[in-house]
Amino acid sequence: MSAPTGTATTPAAREEAPERDCPDALEALDALVARVLAGELGPDPRTLRIAMAFTTRQAVRHDGRRGGYRNEVLGLRLGSAVGSCAVEPGELPDGAADDCVGADVAALLRHPLRPVAVAALDAYLMHTTPHTPENGALPHALPAGSSLERSRARAVAVTDLLALPPGRTVLVVGVVNSLLEQLRSRGLRYVACDLKGGTTEWGEPVVTDALAELDRCDAVLASGMTLGNGTFEPLRAHALRTGKRLVMFAQTGSAVLPRFLGAGVSAVCAEPYPFFWLDGGPGVIHRYGSAEAAQ
Repeated sequence: MSAPTGTATTPAAREEAPERDCPDALEALDALVARVLAGELGPDPRTLRIAMAFTTRQAVRHDGRRGGYRNEVLGLRLGSAVGSCAVEPGELPDGAADDCVGADVAALLRHPLRPVAVAALDAYLMHTTPHTPENGALPHALPAGSSLERSRARAVAVTDLLALPPGRTVLVVGVVNSLLEQLRSRGLRYVACDLKGGTTEWGEPVVTDALAELDRCDAVLASGMTLGNGTFEPLRAHALRTGKRLVMFAQTGSAVLPRFLGAGVSAVCAEPYPFFWLDGGPGVIHRYGSAEAAQ
C-alpha cells in the first residue's frame, strides 16, 4: 500500500479548537453515510452533483531506496472540494470515473464500488466541513523540495501525533518507508502491515493480517486507504475496546476520518488533494487531535 506529508500551532491554540460533530462510540462508517443521506450534516446530497471525476496515477522510486511503489487515486470534484479514495493500481474498473460525472452525491454514496462511495463521502464532507481552524483543523506547513524530502517532512508531522515514548510498538497499516524511518529514529518498534506483503526498506517482513497483530502492539498508525478496503472499522473497534491510540494519515478520506475523533480515532493527519507528491512547492497538511498528542 503506497500512501506517501512546517509550522505547527501552539498547544493553547489546539485547546481552543472546537469539538467536531463526530459519531458516538458505537457508530460505524455506514451510520455516518446514513446521516449524510438524511441531510443531518449539510445540504441534501441529492441536490449536489459531481462536476468532475478523475484518476491520478503515479510510480516512484526515490534515490537511495531499494524499492518503489505505485499509487492510483480516484478524485471527485464537488464545488471547490475534491474527495479522494486511493485504490490498488488496476483495481478500479475502466469507466468508473465516467459513471460519476454528473451523478448526484446521494447516488454515489450508495455506489456498489466502495472506493466510489468513499470518495463521494469525502467530497461531500470536504464541501460542507473543510479543513479550517473553525472546524478543528490545525494547519502544518510542508516545505518545498523533492518528493523524498517532502515525504520525510510529512512523516515527522504524522508520527508526532503518536505521542509514544521510545520502546513501544506501533502497528503500521499501509507501509510508507518514510514513516518507518521516522519511527526508527524515535526508538519506536513497529510491525509493518500491508495487503501486498513483501519486505520493508530494511529487509523486515511485511505482514498481511493487521488484526492478527493488534494485541502485541501499543498503538496503531493506519492509512486512510483502510476506508476504501474495508479494514478501518475493525481497527477502530479495537482502539475503542482497548483505549490504544489510533492515528490516521489520510489522503483517502481526509475529511471523513476527523468525524471519528473521540470515537476510536485519536488523531488524524489530513492531506486533501493535491497531495505532496504532485508538486515540489510548499504546501499544507492539517492535523486533528489533542494538544498533548500534537506537541
